Amino acid sequence: MNAWRMSCTYWGSIVLCLGIAGAAHGQVTAKQFEEQALPALKVEESYDFHRQHTQGLPPRSRAAELHPHADEIEIDAGWSIEIPADAGPGLATAGAELQRYLKDAMNVDVAVNRPKRLGDWRDRRRVIVAAAREDMPGCGDRLKASKDYRIQVSGDAIAVCGFDDRGATYGLYNLIMRFRLREAPYLPRNLDTVRHSLYQARITLSGLGWMEWPDRYLATLPLYGFDAIHCSIYRNPNNAPGSEPHWSDRDIRKHPPGAMKDLIQRAARFGIDVYAPLLYQSTGTPENIDGLRTLVREVVTEFPEIRGYVLLTEGFYYKKWFGAGGQGDEDLRAWVREWAKAVAIAAEEAHKINPKLEILPWEYNVAFSPDQAATKAYVMTQLPESTIPLLTFENGKSFELDGQKGYLRDYAISQVGPAEVTQAQLLEARKRNFRAIYSKADTFASWQFGTFPYLPFPYQWHARYKALEEWKIDGALETWSYGFKPNWVAEMRAWYAWSDAPPLDDLLRRIARREFGPGNEEAVLTAWKHFSEAIQVYPDTGPNWGSCNALAAPLFFAKPKPRAMTLNHSWSDQGQWSGRSQLNPYWPYVPSRLIFWPDFTNRGNAAQRYIGFFTIPVFQKYLKLSADRMEQGLQSYRRAALHAPESKRTLAFREVLLAEQLQRMMRSESAIIEFEGLRLALASASDAARKQEILAKMTVLLQEERERTTSSWETARRDSRLGYEWEQDYIYTPETIKEKMKLLDDTLNRQIPAFRQQNSL
Repeated sequence: MNAWRMSCTYWGSIVLCLGIAGAAHGQVTAKQFEEQALPALKVEESYDFHRQHTQGLPPRSRAAELHPHADEIEIDAGWSIEIPADAGPGLATAGAELQRYLKDAMNVDVAVNRPKRLGDWRDRRRVIVAAAREDMPGCGDRLKASKDYRIQVSGDAIAVCGFDDRGATYGLYNLIMRFRLREAPYLPRNLDTVRHSLYQARITLSGLGWMEWPDRYLATLPLYGFDAIHCSIYRNPNNAPGSEPHWSDRDIRKHPPGAMKDLIQRAARFGIDVYAPLLYQSTGTPENIDGLRTLVREVVTEFPEIRGYVLLTEGFYYKKWFGAGGQGDEDLRAWVREWAKAVAIAAEEAHKINPKLEILPWEYNVAFSPDQAATKAYVMTQLPESTIPLLTFENGKSFELDGQKGYLRDYAISQVGPAEVTQAQLLEARKRNFRAIYSKADTFASWQFGTFPYLPFPYQWHARYKALEEWKIDGALETWSYGFKPNWVAEMRAWYAWSDAPPLDDLLRRIARREFGPGNEEAVLTAWKHFSEAIQVYPDTGPNWGSCNALAAPLFFAKPKPRAMTLNHSWSDQGQWSGRSQLNPYWPYVPSRLIFWPDFTNRGNAAQRYIGFFTIPVFQKYLKLSADRMEQGLQSYRRAALHAPESKRTLAFREVLLAEQLQRMMRSESAIIEFEGLRLALASASDAARKQEILAKMTVLLQEERERTTSSWETARRDSRLGYEWEQDYIYTPETIKEKMKLLDDTLNRQIPAFRQQNSL
């Protein structure tokens, strides 16, 4: 008799059949969940998400079953929006966006009126009045700075009063956020909130592409609280060549004539400012200094609307560029002094033309390991006070695993931050009179899993928000190459970029209800708590293959045949050619650092070099612990999605599959590391029994990875956002995952049997 009997349970309109043991504990395996979720989701083509964002994502529909509570007002037909006729373009656009949202999502038609004078805003009925405080006397007395706003419900009217136009703009977008959370156009009758902006600037990069900012995508940015964009990365705004040899015309594309001007003008319609990079190789000679002054004058004169310039050491450097920590014998303090002189020249020249311009020096490439705290603090003593230092928030943050010490080697959320070096910089900077202090700080996505549009670790992200607030960061650049794509974590971030935000669990509970349906809130919050715990023990490995591409990275049993051109017998140097192209001809689907490449001479374990700070057993212990905690969360996440009402099931399924993909990334990373250890052990084994034992373990690992890779492929087919980060376009696609599956099959069905035959096993 088969001991694994089936039990079928009706969840919504889904019949879920579980093994008796699993059902007794309410467990749902990933495979059981896939059986329900995959058929319900459409297969997407690569770049479908790009098309969707270009056209504009459809808004979430109103929940038809909801009705206003007795203590709520309802915005319905007959209401209107009033904005002064002389309001700026950002506020005018916000009114139009609110009108669009009410119609498309809430099924409510409202008019937008633009009177020359508002009159007494307190006498309005069935109207949303939005203006700067000087147009609404008595409403904005407690507002202190730009982007501050007050929302006050009085009778059946809503007043949105900003410190300035920008404040009123964000007040209107906050109304949309409130309607989205409520899933209906209802507000509390006693709502009266004064919200102070915690940041002078919130800047993002595009999540679509290098210079890709379509209008409907721009329209989403202020909804999520952003007020600025940073573009075009690694290219001067006037197309002047960057610094040799790294960011020159050979490497970085030019934007088409007029593209930068057009972007600035279109962004301004949505109230979005523009920051741009300034690239220059300073040498300190009189001629070189003159060249820098000329570049700054030409750029600032041509683009007077640009709000600020980022002087990042990856493109604005002194004599010699080096990667973070790769300065060799360079005297870092001497280098910093000369670099700061060039920064001062750029700031001086820019401020002659526009004293309000923000000049943001960003010394990212100066080593950020914890022992460099004094050197990083020294940078703050050299920069002119007319600038705004841009500090990297978490890079270099130390952490310890079983007594073994390491530090973050790239953008990550496993540690909250700030790093020791950043703390030292902040303490030193407070002694001076800088205009402000900004930080590059991820707030919803990170390079730690750079192929994901967002990371569902809300409690860990919230800890980051509180740290930014406690350290009094004045402005934030919140994305890099993964960019921004609308998501619920970024929505959460928008709430905590102003004061008077809801308590965290209250906000998350409302988001969970909207995403998964009523009755599932506690299960979803339980999942998010487990996910947030999982990332805290995830061992960082820097900007390499593990946390970005492991589920598509191959497991090599033996050195493969080349799949692209090789130069092993040519006068051309294969190493230099491959380094320049960043392609490994044996697996030419991604930049070479994003695959695990063994040392086929078997002189050393490449996994140990990849791991760096920790021994392999300790690293593997915490990697598996992180994956196990993800699985704990996925148990309640899967159940919540399967309980979701039909109207929410598709989105809930996608939420779960994204988290599944995160866990698979962790487990694939662990499998690749373990497989390499077995490969080396096999190479050194002498007796047949030992070889048989190792081959058996390798076979099990490969079979498990084959099943995991199939699931990864199915998920990637249904979510075109996965695998994408515009700096390299797709790091993995369903097609490249397929190549891994072919290699796994070849290893299982041909390579290992051939090895057995050759060794008489």
